[in-house]
Amino acid sequence: MKIAIVGTGYVGLVSGTCFAEMGMEITCVDTDNRKIDSLKNGIIPIYEPGLEELVKRNVEEGRLHFTTDLTSCLDDVEVVFSAVGTPPDEDGSADLKYVLDVARTFGRHIKKYTVLVTKSTVPVGTAQKVKAAIREELDKRGCDVEFDVASNPEFLKEGAAIKDFMSPDRVVVGVESERAKELMTKIYRPFMLNNFRVLFMDIPSAEMTKYAANAMLATRISFMNEIANLCDRVGANVDMVRKGIGSDARIGNKFLYSGCGYGGSCFPKDVKALAHTAREHGYTMQVVEAVERVNELQKSVVVEKLQQSLGDLRGKVVALWGLSFKPETDDMREAPALVIIDRLLEAGAEVRAYDPVAIPECQRRCAGKAIYYAQSPYDAATGADALALITEWKQFRIPDWTRLQAAMRGNVLIDGRNIFDKEEAAAAGFLYRAIGK
Repeated sequence: MKIAIVGTGYVGLVSGTCFAEMGMEITCVDTDNRKIDSLKNGIIPIYEPGLEELVKRNVEEGRLHFTTDLTSCLDDVEVVFSAVGTPPDEDGSADLKYVLDVARTFGRHIKKYTVLVTKSTVPVGTAQKVKAAIREELDKRGCDVEFDVASNPEFLKEGAAIKDFMSPDRVVVGVESERAKELMTKIYRPFMLNNFRVLFMDIPSAEMTKYAANAMLATRISFMNEIANLCDRVGANVDMVRKGIGSDARIGNKFLYSGCGYGGSCFPKDVKALAHTAREHGYTMQVVEAVERVNELQKSVVVEKLQQSLGDLRGKVVALWGLSFKPETDDMREAPALVIIDRLLEAGAEVRAYDPVAIPECQRRCAGKAIYYAQSPYDAATGADALALITEWKQFRIPDWTRLQAAMRGNVLIDGRNIFDKEEAAAAGFLYRAIGK
């Protein structure tokens, strides 16, 4: 089976590579010449565990191809996946420019029945706009080529994307015809031989499912951050509260961890877009809008705790462990670290930062800012008055307390992800502060 995937960002590259790994012939398309040249040479533009090896193997075995020209492969493929970016506009809405560009190219050049599947996260109603754009281009050509549109939102977790794609807990597909349903069944059956968990539904429901899922997860995080902030004020321990409520089968224990806020390419953007879609239809989603407000405030909690512990931050040296929005990725989109760095620099503090993979990305995003990028966690801590853990990379979880104490000038430790043992840290001489403990 031959498939084209437009967009070689996180979703497009992971999807294309995993489809190829399952034996399909995949052509990944991108307008960025440098990115395509790099991919052809085995250089991966994103960090995702296991991805580089999969790309190289499938390129070598002739199943995975890269090009800048979608039209060069349209005659051969049965399905085109659109995995282009949908960046947020200033009002929070999703920018559909690239999605509609793909639709127009598709409409200008298809010569036989082909399905265009939207894999990008798009607002409800996008499929109708895509369909109209294709039909408009076909009308200009005076053609009546049959086609279908479908929605197949992704639910990949950065850092575990390959496992999620190869062994999904469910695949959501919105279709309008049996013919499209049969093609999508053919594509996903190899991934689910033991338990076929493709949920077919109408396209608007599929589009809404993606936003609803991310908004629900973001809500749980913001809710627990609110509980943690109250725990700080009343003397409760949020870890105990989490265990207590997570034991309730109606609630469960996933996504109940408090910290210094969520970031990434999905939750912030999708929460904003869902709220904007509601406003466009004359409805205000009070809970969803509160989730976003809580999260933005939470990104400043670490700095507030530093100020409470150190007082005036002018001239103080603060070490940051972790820069990416979560472990096992170099993604810093909407990362709490960006807010924390800005707040610290504005307060006159000196910032020493370390991350296993995200330093190049931070250098790009924070170009011109006075940040010392360390070679190791203990290099970052050298001479620091305080250490703040921002991203819970595994290598930070059991620090050498003696070495850390010897490296630092002060003893303030702010645990922005609640991963350290309070008694251990205190016994090593640290003034330990966490989120909600």
